[in-house]
Amino acid sequence: MNSVIVSAPAKLNLTLDITGIEPNGYHTMDMLMQAVNLTERVTLARAADICVTATGARLPMGPSNTAYKAAVLFFQETGLLAGVHIHIEKKAPIRAGMAGGSADAAAVLVGLNTLYSAELSLAELCTLGAAVGADVPFAICGGTARVGGFGEKITPLPALMDCRFVVVMPGYGISTPEAFANYDQVGTDKRPNNEAAVAALTAGDYDALMPCLANVLEKASNGPDTEAICNALTQAGAGAALMTGSGAAVYGIFKTEQAAQSAASQLKKRWQKVWVLAPRAEGTKIEK
Repeated sequence: MNSVIVSAPAKLNLTLDITGIEPNGYHTMDMLMQAVNLTERVTLARAADICVTATGARLPMGPSNTAYKAAVLFFQETGLLAGVHIHIEKKAPIRAGMAGGSADAAAVLVGLNTLYSAELSLAELCTLGAAVGADVPFAICGGTARVGGFGEKITPLPALMDCRFVVVMPGYGISTPEAFANYDQVGTDKRPNNEAAVAALTAGDYDALMPCLANVLEKASNGPDTEAICNALTQAGAGAALMTGSGAAVYGIFKTEQAAQSAASQLKKRWQKVWVLAPRAEGTKIEK
């Protein structure tokens, strides 16, 4: 085997709560996360060095790229004296809170594990992923999950009921470090109810789930379009509307494809980047 193609899902935060801050400045989290069918497609080819290329977006290609970091960490962990050429077909928006960069890293770890027959377990891959970024372990696992700690504690949950997401990306991104720093200053006036959300998911109760959803970073992100997008989604019939991650993407949840498509058509009159997405049960997987 000389190459593999891997798909890895972007994610949405159904909830995002901050439970504490460590002396090193890292925040501990309690989140409900959902993989979606907007996927990064990553091709990995055996090589003597590490190289990253991409289409669909302008990315850093060197050691600061998350895919590059994942490859370095994989080879360090396994002791393999090898390299890889990585090509990313970028689908997820950048600085959106949808973990596109984390999905790239997840694809590299899962792909290299297959390409070089390293036989690392899922748990070992997730441990490596957590060292690259907080969202990487979830990108590896996918589905619906409660995620805690710094992203390394993943508890699978019952699948989200069939629904559609209308995701809106304004014409700018948001810095994750800045959003967290602002949160430390301004806090939040709205928190999710994760326990009630888990109960609603377990019962498959869409109407009970919607009021539980919230993101404590929404105010701190200072996204100038966040409130307007949330209002537009709600007016278009969304059961809930909130920001994902540290932003800038905002999404609404709709019961049916028809309702979601109708809402997307309305929002495209004001914002150019709008997707209708579905929940994805799978995590990162080898396509071929």
